[in-house]
Formats: sequence, structure tokens, C-alpha cells
Amino acid sequence: MVHYHIVGGKKLSGSIATGSGKNSPIALICASLLMKGVVRLGGITPVEEINRILEVLVSIGVRVSWEKQDTLVIDTTGKITPEKMDKTVAAKVRIALLLFGALAAKFPTFKVYRTGGCDLGERTIQPHTRALAKLGISIGHKSEYYDVRVKTLRGAHVTMYESSDTATENVIMAAVLAKGTTKITFASANYMVQDLCYFLNECGANIRGIGTTTLIIEGVQVLNPPAVYHPIPDPVDAMAWISLAVTTASPLTITQCPVDFLELELEYLSMMGQKIVRSKTYTSKNGHFELMDVTLPVSKLHANHDKLHPRPYPGLNIDAIPLFMPILTRAKGRTLVHDWIYENRALYALDLQKLGAKVTLLDPHRVWIEGQTQLRGGELVCPPALRPGMALLIAMLSAKGESTLRNAYMIERGYGDVAKRLKTLGADIRRVTQS
Repeated sequence: MVHYHIVGGKKLSGSIATGSGKNSPIALICASLLMKGVVRLGGITPVEEINRILEVLVSIGVRVSWEKQDTLVIDTTGKITPEKMDKTVAAKVRIALLLFGALAAKFPTFKVYRTGGCDLGERTIQPHTRALAKLGISIGHKSEYYDVRVKTLRGAHVTMYESSDTATENVIMAAVLAKGTTKITFASANYMVQDLCYFLNECGANIRGIGTTTLIIEGVQVLNPPAVYHPIPDPVDAMAWISLAVTTASPLTITQCPVDFLELELEYLSMMGQKIVRSKTYTSKNGHFELMDVTLPVSKLHANHDKLHPRPYPGLNIDAIPLFMPILTRAKGRTLVHDWIYENRALYALDLQKLGAKVTLLDPHRVWIEGQTQLRGGELVCPPALRPGMALLIAMLSAKGESTLRNAYMIERGYGDVAKRLKTLGADIRRVTQS
């Protein structure tokens, strides 16, 4: 178990770089199974979700190592045996669903064990199964696993009835080695989907329409890894540090912020009165995205008249919504937050009440948050969900007095070296582990 002990209410200072997070790297890691060779991914922030998916790959025969601390080396030249998959580890990570598309071109039958991840209520996999069926992949539901069977993998017109990031990635991975042309309409155009497409194109795939909701994929016979590929800095990682700066009223600088995937979040903050200093833009290491450095001067905040709600890209990032909640405790007035995507995630906002926040639950999807509240320290168990857990940690760093966040492993699934990175900003935080 991992616990954080915090003395909050301190002003922070300095700068922090946006990490790679988990979403894009894991898609690229799974995509390495589409080729025989050695894939090198640079600039990887070590997070627990990456460790878990690597354990799954190692269990089926992939060799994994690290170079220069942040370069992940994935060697798929050995024999890959899906039936040896470690079902215990696979069941811990929902993103293991990406193995549907990653293994379909190589194996006519295989199993993927039922997956875990954040506790956000009922989460169907129908967007995956319905879309992949168009390409010739059938997925049967068993009590402990999904039984995947592949006929002839062939291109098709796939309409994504739900604009799911991972389901879109699954179809892309299945389509790049399928026979013929695949057209994906109503596809997710989110950052991790774009990054996967750019990576696969550098491996020899033929994907057009990147960044739009319509993708055209001409199947190829073979893919070959590039020398090294750096995933996009994760915008939800950047949003966590932005939330930290605003919530603690600390003039922090967050570097390597992906412009196109934070623009609406920053606009919403600006409408609340937050001053924002932006650097000139520069190009990401992979050459495909614009980045900037963002400084958040101390500002007086007021509630926005419009409700705060997410939508698939382009829109306020679904994962950014919980990270706005501690910010709203500083804003004068009342804000309606409508977190409509997941069944249960809005319920976790009630944890902020235990730190002195004024939160009113209207239904499982909507909460009122009353601002200009001085938070106070407390002892809480981390919610079983990544982004709400990080939001609670941010609130504790703002709260006056001592706090303890117990069983905080969930945060480390998506944020690497959390305590160490916070200490560089002047936070008084101690990470404690117990067996």
C-alpha cells in the first residue's frame, strides 16, 4: 500500500515538465505487437499502469528493458504466445483491451482476460466488439475472459457508434495489417489516437485523416519500428499541475503543454479570471504536435455562469473534469459540474466535503461546488479512480494543516514520481509504503 502524508497550505514555486502519462505510451506499447523487431519509446514517465501492461507483454514472450532511464525498449523478435498471458495482471488494467486489435493480425484465436482499472460504474466494451466485428474479429464473452476469434482480417467501413479512444485505437491497430481499405467514421481524434496514427505511419502504415473524425487506412503487409519514437506529453498530466498551481494559488510554470489539447481548459480558466502567461510554441520531439510553456500567476477566481461538462475531443477533456473540482473551491460563487460520461465518477467529489469543501450532490452525474472555501486537512482513503484521486491530493496540498491520503496507489497508475515531483516545487509531502 502507498500512503501520502502532507502538510498543506504552503505556496509552491518553480516549474514542472509535463510527463508522458499512460494513455499514449500504452497504445504504442500494445502496437509494438504488430511488428517483429525492437521498438524504442523515448521520454517515458514511469507509471504503474505502464508497468502492469509490460508485465502482460512479458508473460506472452516480449522482452522489455530500459535505456537511459526513460527509453523503453520492447523486443518482439522472440516467440509470442498469447495463451501464456498472465491473467492476474491482465485483469488489473482495463487498457489491456487494446490487445484485441494488437494481436488480431497475428493470431486466429486468443484470450484476453476481463479487465479492471478505475471503478467508474458499468463500462461496456460494445464499442470495441461491434467495430471490430466489421473487420472479421468476433469477441465472445466468457466468465473470466474474452474469447477472440479472427476470420480473414479485412478492411471495412466502420462507424464508431461511441467516440471511444481505446475502441478507435483497437480498430486502427486491426486495420493497418488488414487486407484492403478501412474507413473509420465518427472516430475519436483525441491526442493518444493521433499519436498512435503518427507512430504507425512511421512504422510503414498508411493512415490518412489524422486529427479528424474520419480515418482512411490502407492495409499493408508488414510494419517496421522507427529508430526511436517519443510519445506526446500528456495533456491530462499537464492539467494536474495546472490544477495544482491554481488551487494552491502558486505561480507555477508547466512546460511541454500540448497546445491543441489544453486550449479549451485554459480558456475556461481564463473565463474564471485566471491569468495565463503562454510561451511561444515549439515542436514536440516526435515532430507532430505544438507545445508551449504555461505560467499561472496568482489570480482572483469567480465561478463561471455556464456549467462545466466534458465531451469527446474537441471538447473539455473527460479526464480533466475531476481536476477542475479543487480549483472550483477557490472560485467565488457556485459552479454546476455535469460529469455525464461515467456512472459513478461525480460521487467522488463528495470526498472534498471531508476537507471542508461545499459540495452538493444533485444526482450521480451532477454536483454543485460552492467556492472561496478554505480547505482543511484530513485523513481519507484515496478514491478507486485515478483522476478523482489526483484531485483529492491537490486539494490536500491546498488545505491548511496535515492530511493523510491512504491507499494512493491508484494515483501512481497514471502519474509518475508524484511525491518527488511535488517536492521540487516546495510541497511538504512524504510517501510511505506498507506491505
